[in-house]
Amino acid sequence: MQDSVLTGLIVATLSGLVMGTSPWPLKLMRQFQYEHFAFISMLFALVICPWATTLSLCPDALAAVQTVEPGLLLKANLFSLAWGIAQVLALLCFVRIGVSLTYGILCAIGACVGVLTPMVLKASGVFAAAPGLNSEAGLTVLAGVGVMVVGVYLASLAGFGREKMLQPTAHSGAKVGGFGLGLVMVVVAGVLSAGWGFAFAYCQGPIIAALKAQGAADFAASIAVWAVALGGAALVNTLYPAYLLTKNRSWAVLAANPKEILLALLYGLLFFIPSALLGKGMLLLGALGASVGFGVVQGTLILGGQALGFLSGEWRGVSGKPRVHIYLAIGILVLSMAVLALGNSFTTGPAK
Repeated sequence: MQDSVLTGLIVATLSGLVMGTSPWPLKLMRQFQYEHFAFISMLFALVICPWATTLSLCPDALAAVQTVEPGLLLKANLFSLAWGIAQVLALLCFVRIGVSLTYGILCAIGACVGVLTPMVLKASGVFAAAPGLNSEAGLTVLAGVGVMVVGVYLASLAGFGREKMLQPTAHSGAKVGGFGLGLVMVVVAGVLSAGWGFAFAYCQGPIIAALKAQGAADFAASIAVWAVALGGAALVNTLYPAYLLTKNRSWAVLAANPKEILLALLYGLLFFIPSALLGKGMLLLGALGASVGFGVVQGTLILGGQALGFLSGEWRGVSGKPRVHIYLAIGILVLSMAVLALGNSFTTGPAK
């Protein structure tokens, strides 16, 4: 395996782990509700961080973006809009069905859609050379996705077992139907979550070329893709919380809790970093990077979410089959990422 491909796998793995564990600052909040931390963190993650990085590292970034076809920019933002809707739904699901189960179902569906689609409908740049599903690489990647779905099923089964075991104490005040509605929401979020990878995979080629023509370095140019693509995600992830803040007349809560503002900013930073890492990891992995990179991120995202669940006490007091299922799920998810990496090894070298 070439060094750059190995680096791509490591970068994609880090992306998933950071994203999976990113909600931990939320667990330290006492005064902020969803609308408070979402408004601050998403504005920081989806607008301020990518644009500040782009304008700092990319010469004449605005001039470069103006040379890109408007239709391509619109497509990128529509993909990120879908992802943005998924984030709203996922954040709401955290409190309905728990972090680990939310990540499990969301990532299973997201992996199937996000990994397989770029091999059927070719993405941009180096990803246009991705082998089809009927190739040796494609069939191996398909097998990897299948293994991942088994792992996610076990993780979800473990989550159900955990919820049932903790029901008398953990959900005594829950609304009737809250858990069922959470499941519906997370399924929809799973389909839409593939927009995260699509926003980069289907639009990065011309955008990176335009930035590099103005003198931007490779990594800086890949971050700039997110700056111009995440407007759609920012739209829903800032306007919806702003609507709730106005409806509930709770804007004053922001100014009254500076410590929780800092926690929200930290969550936003941990939300932005995985995007930067995902884009670079995809490119390093080469032609199959849009599929394998996204799959690796989804798998490690689940692992990160499970680690956060254990550390935050979601599994405290849970024993028996749920624990057996979650341990099996972790092992199978690791195996699935190994199969995805094997599939990637059957393709040609990575992007420069």
